[in-house]
Amino acid sequence: MSLTDNSPAALVADAAVPRVGGVDRAVVDVAVGVLIRQDGNFLLTSRPADKVYAGYWEFPGGKFEPGESVQQALQRELQEELGIHIDQIEPWRQELVDYPHALVRLHFCKVWHWSGELQMREAQSFAWQRLPVSVSPVLPGTVPVLQWLAEEHEKAGSTAG
Repeated sequence: MSLTDNSPAALVADAAVPRVGGVDRAVVDVAVGVLIRQDGNFLLTSRPADKVYAGYWEFPGGKFEPGESVQQALQRELQEELGIHIDQIEPWRQELVDYPHALVRLHFCKVWHWSGELQMREAQSFAWQRLPVSVSPVLPGTVPVLQWLAEEHEKAGSTAG
């Protein structure tokens, strides 16, 4: 798949920066966990110092390994990065993000239950957040999720009364 297909338009991050691999680069699939506590706070983690966009805040997750489903990739990534175990996910939304270094399809999943204590195994930081978030900078692919959460919050508020 490339941007020349009839695929949905990608969110373009840092549009002025040249794209590595040009317009016909392969899409990288990434499973992303939106961990939500009972109090409504959600988890953001900082990108490790050795990765692109180091220090930017994002929802945790990572690339699919060959043959993995979204759930399998997310289970493995959250175990590797955070030391937690998840059983169930709620597949939520997808977003195609055109970063200068990669064309990424983010598979966002809500995670309501997990076991284990958070361990920052990649020397990243973490913060439980509410809207509006207090951490910065936020990774471009994270911005739509914050908007979706805000829309859900508004909808819930309008139906509660």
